Amino acid sequence: MAFGINRLELTQWKEAVTREEIAFLTHFWLDIRFPQFNTVTKVGCSNIERLTLWCISHDLNPNYIHNRLPFPHYDLMGPKQKEVLQKEGIWEQLKRFKILDNS
Repeated sequence: MAFGINRLELTQWKEAVTREEIAFLTHFWLDIRFPQFNTVTKVGCSNIERLTLWCISHDLNPNYIHNRLPFPHYDLMGPKQKEVLQKEGIWEQLKRFKILDNS
């Protein structure tokens, strides 16, 4: 279950993904499979080759890309989520979802 974002943010992410940009969408999230995490960042790009190269550049396994058209994405959680968002300079999402507070 996702929450903590609005329709405009979701629409902007979808538009960026459609334009083949690497787009980030963080939201609060509850999933019984991952009870230790309360946020997820969806890193999307409709160009699978570009998204694959992005994953490799961050030491992420591209086999975990969710190739769900029209919005393919990679889910970031936990310490890797914080690390990647910091490297990418996505400070607003880090602060807003209190990811910086989670060590």
